[in-house]
Amino acid sequence: MDSLHPETRGRSRASSAASSVMSNSSKRSLFGTIKDKVKRSSRSPSPNPNKMCYNPFSTPAPVTASHMAAGAPPTGAPPPYSEQPLPNPSISINQPINTQYRPPSPSPSATSILSTPEDPYAFLSIFDTIFLIDDSGSMSSQNRWKETKSALQSIAPICTAHDSDGVDVYFLNAKNTGHPSTGFIGRRTASSINQLFSDVHPNGWTPTGSRINNILGPYVKRYVELVKRGADADNTGIKPVNLIVITDGAASDDPEGVIIKLARKLDEVEAPSHQVGIQFFQVGNDAEAGRALRELDDGLKGVRDMVDTVSFDQRASWADGGGRVLSAEAILKTVLGAVVKRLDRRTVGGRQGGLLAPRS
Repeated sequence: MDSLHPETRGRSRASSAASSVMSNSSKRSLFGTIKDKVKRSSRSPSPNPNKMCYNPFSTPAPVTASHMAAGAPPTGAPPPYSEQPLPNPSISINQPINTQYRPPSPSPSATSILSTPEDPYAFLSIFDTIFLIDDSGSMSSQNRWKETKSALQSIAPICTAHDSDGVDVYFLNAKNTGHPSTGFIGRRTASSINQLFSDVHPNGWTPTGSRINNILGPYVKRYVELVKRGADADNTGIKPVNLIVITDGAASDDPEGVIIKLARKLDEVEAPSHQVGIQFFQVGNDAEAGRALRELDDGLKGVRDMVDTVSFDQRASWADGGGRVLSAEAILKTVLGAVVKRLDRRTVGGRQGGLLAPRS
């Protein structure tokens, strides 16, 4: 460098100094830009915590049936319901649903039943009453859907008055997508049950056995587990179940196999005879379907008798010029025939009397 002319060396040093200044200035500019962005970001308004953001990788938490978990005590808490007029339920026809179930209700105290001995339906108070209604395509013929609604108008008020947490209503095909059990749970008034008929219309097959298994299978499993863990078979702390199936009778699957399987499980732990009852209530006059239901009532061999059958053909009274309704005797047999053996043995129905009474 000493060999350079003094003037040249001066220009070189000046150039180096300028480059250094420009480099430092660029760095300050770069860092200043980053710093400004950070400041602006910190001054940005906070996101609204109430605003929903879609996350394609998120998975909703599953609904679990904890009351069916092994070792879990029965909660007895019924699902929430409203006494106010209910909105139209979400109905799904023949769509697969991951079915889960409500917990069994706790058994009531003896005093709550014995306090009204004059009430012929008082025994209903110890049961969870469940309606299973056939809404298959065949129910749309010969006024069967109308007859089903008419029968419920006679039966439902008695059942709702005697079930402290409300009755449950299931259909063979239509399912309530708003509840994990797919049933319409905790209906405390007859009007709230009748309301369902404006939303459900007959359509599809008759999977009676499958639906009975859906409803009673988890209950029987829970009951058997409690007894095997040491609970008294007569006092497990959960209500017995009274299932009333309203159907024209022609099942498209095998309800007999399902019922025998459930009965054997109950027999295995010596459950009381009234722990589970299934009442088949036939609407219409299909003779072959009627025979099939009577076979379920009288033809199950080697297991407990937990099935009863009655028939309701409202057209049998039309010849005399006036519609009739269920007689008091028929109502009693319908709501208790599957769980009270003396009523199971009682015969009512047909044109010869017993089932129908004049409309008042």
